[in-house]
Amino acid sequence: MASVTGLLSVRAGLVRRVAGRGQDGVVPTPPPADVIAPHTHPDEIETRAAFDRRLASGSLAGLTVQGLRLDLDPVPDLTATDVAGTLFVGCRFANREVGADLVRRGANVVPPFSGLPYPTQPSHLYTPEELSTGFAEGGFAGMYDTRVYTHFREHGGALPDVREALGQRLHDHGVDNALADATRAWLATHGPQSVVGVMGGHAVPRGSVPYRMAAVLGWELARADRLVVTGGGPGVMEAANLGAFLAAWPADELNAAIDLLAAAPDFTDHDRYTAAALAVRERYATPPTLPQQRGPGVDWARTGGLAVPTWLYGHEPANLFAGKIAKYFSNAIREDTILRLARGGIVFAPGRAGTVQEVFQAATKTYYGTDGASGAYVFLDRAYWTRELPVESLLRPLFAASPFGDLSATVHLTDDVREAVRVLTATT
Repeated sequence: MASVTGLLSVRAGLVRRVAGRGQDGVVPTPPPADVIAPHTHPDEIETRAAFDRRLASGSLAGLTVQGLRLDLDPVPDLTATDVAGTLFVGCRFANREVGADLVRRGANVVPPFSGLPYPTQPSHLYTPEELSTGFAEGGFAGMYDTRVYTHFREHGGALPDVREALGQRLHDHGVDNALADATRAWLATHGPQSVVGVMGGHAVPRGSVPYRMAAVLGWELARADRLVVTGGGPGVMEAANLGAFLAAWPADELNAAIDLLAAAPDFTDHDRYTAAALAVRERYATPPTLPQQRGPGVDWARTGGLAVPTWLYGHEPANLFAGKIAKYFSNAIREDTILRLARGGIVFAPGRAGTVQEVFQAATKTYYGTDGASGAYVFLDRAYWTRELPVESLLRPLFAASPFGDLSATVHLTDDVREAVRVLTATT
């Protein structure tokens, strides 16, 4: 009995400590800085030019070589190269004997999986041109993006077999790596508070008032040196990337582009919807020069920004207006990635369950400071977010109780796109 009494006493003391300080007084939060800080990996080789430079030194020992076509001319001679501890992942060699010889000499080789329509270690983010490859010949069903989705469904969808799961995980790791590489130059120049997320309903038709508002928002943000990040779907997401895609053009051209797209308003009409997007891309393929200079290596950011979609929603046509596309198989990784990047604030246009989920997933990060300081939470359409889905009444008291002080002032509701832009560009 004494031992039970002692345990109850200890438990009571713990309860008093938790009640007095909150759980955050017991559990450290946020995670240690070194856990969440972006890392660079100088030992990773991701381009043929970098590979050739290291090869000329006579040693690739300890390096990681990712996704390179080492079967293309000029085919490198690796027979005299030190490869002790080298990891070749997703690389293609002239023949199997090359890979076997590398293993015999101390390298680790993870070859690309055969029979997959996607790379198991992509060395770069996707482009709209890559995702839409095949549309001219085979329509929506024949384009690369759809072929991968068809394969995904045929091999278990979100619950694939082991072989497929390994291929998908390798692919998504490659996308993680490529995304870090793609955003490094932008973040070095503009900082993490310059990245703004745009969330909202995927079913918003082209040409509608919400679509036009989201497009103007993306246009204004890109012109203000903000990197626009969306979930890469149709509706509000496409509109925001469209605005960023046309940031170099005057406002009347943005309206003209939306009018052209409005001829195919419904994303379920896959072929017409995709054809309209490709026609607008072709019309505005060569943008005029923007008056301001935005730093080297960031042209893609000012001509569409970033989209982060998933093949889990592959039944939706690809958003073809982003400058770069980080497309994942894992929806969970994809959602966390968007919110981790959007440190300069998030705009929430009207949406349903998916958008509401993103609101509170983002709120968890802000409350705990998981990824560092957060920007503003801007809710477009005051009536929607206060009466139809009253998230403000939950967010403000939650943020007021954050371990980092009262953060309730980060919540903003507005019906004015330009006011939203002012809030998001007030600092940095």
